[in-house]
Amino acid sequence: MAETLALLEQLVAIDSVNPTLVPGGAGELEIARFVAGWLEEHGVDAELEELAPARANVVGGVRGSGGGRNLLLNAHLDTVGLGGPDGSLEPRVEGRRLYGRGSYDMKGGLVAIMLAAARAVDLQLAGDVIVTAVSDEEDRSIGSERIAATVRADAAIVTEPTEMRLAIAHRGFLWLEIDMPGVAAHGSRYDLGIDAIGRMGPVLTALGKLDARLRSEGEIHPLLGGASLHASLIEGGTELSTYPDRCVLTVERRTIPGETVAVVEEQLRQIAGEATVRTLFVREPLETPRDSPIVDTVLRQAEGTLGQSPEIVGAPFWTDAALFAAAGIPTVVFGPGGEGAHAETEWVDLDDVERTTEIVVRTATEFCA
Repeated sequence: MAETLALLEQLVAIDSVNPTLVPGGAGELEIARFVAGWLEEHGVDAELEELAPARANVVGGVRGSGGGRNLLLNAHLDTVGLGGPDGSLEPRVEGRRLYGRGSYDMKGGLVAIMLAAARAVDLQLAGDVIVTAVSDEEDRSIGSERIAATVRADAAIVTEPTEMRLAIAHRGFLWLEIDMPGVAAHGSRYDLGIDAIGRMGPVLTALGKLDARLRSEGEIHPLLGGASLHASLIEGGTELSTYPDRCVLTVERRTIPGETVAVVEEQLRQIAGEATVRTLFVREPLETPRDSPIVDTVLRQAEGTLGQSPEIVGAPFWTDAALFAAAGIPTVVFGPGGEGAHAETEWVDLDDVERTTEIVVRTATEFCA
C-alpha cells in the first residue's frame, strides 16, 4: 500500500487540468514527464510524445519474448478544473480514501496500470504489455485517437473507475445543432416579423416526447437501457424590441450500440421542420462481445482476487475504450471505486486501486502467456 499511496499522492499533486476545458489549464506535459520517468526507473520502456503545446502522451511497455498476445493498458492524464479543498491538488488521506482532483477520475486507474507494468518486467511474458497514458480524454480524446491509430494489440483494458465492476458496453453520443430561421423586424411590426425563438417551441416539445420514447419504447439494450436526448444550449435574439431572425438549439443525443448517425439525424430532421440540422461531433458507443477472451480473462482473474466474479455492466459514461474497439481491439473498462468525478469533493478507494493493480497483473500474466 505504501507504494500505491506514494505514487497516487505524487500524481494528484501535479496540475494536469485540461486547457481546452479551462483556459490556462496546465495540460498534461508535466505529468507525462513524471509518468515516463517513473516507468523508465522501474524498467519499463517509455516514450513521451508531444501532441501540441502542453499536451502529451506516454507510450511504453514491457516487450515479451514473442508468440504471445499483446495487451494494451490505458488511462488518461488530464483532469477537469479544480474544485473545493477535496477537489484540489493537495491529496488528503482519510481512512482508506484518498481525496483530491483526479484521484477517482482517473489517477487511481493510472497508478494501477503503472504498477502493473512495473511488475510485468519480472514476469517474462511471451506477449507485450503496452502502457498508454494519454491526454485530452475529458474533451476530444486527441491522445487516445493517436494511440488507436498507431498501436496494435489483441485486447485492451481502460482503467476508468467502475466500482470494481466489469464494463463491456457504454453509450455513445452526438452533439447536434438545430438552426431555426425567422425574419427580423421591429417589435411593433407583427405583419413583417417572424419569431425564430417562438418557432423553436414546438421543436423543444417534440424533442422531449422523443426522449421519453427512446427511454421507454425504443430499442432497450440489456446493459445500457434505452437511448436519451436533451436540449443543452439555446441562443437567439438581439434586443427586446426586435423579432429574432434566428434561434440555435444545441442537442446532445446519447446512443446505444446499433444506432447510426444517419438514423439520429433523420429523427431530428423530422422534428425540426424548416430548421437546419447539423451534426457537430460524434462518439460511437462501446460493445465488446461477452465471449471475447479478454472478458473471460478479466472475470476469472478478478474472481481469484476478489473471491467472487465481478458484475458485468454497461457504463453510463463514454470512455476512450470506444476508440480502441473501433480500431479492432476488443476492450473492457475496469477500475476502482470512489466518488466525485468532476465534483467539488473527489476521492478514490485505496484498497480498490491495489485490487485493480493485482487484477490487471494477473490478467496480463494469463493473457500474454
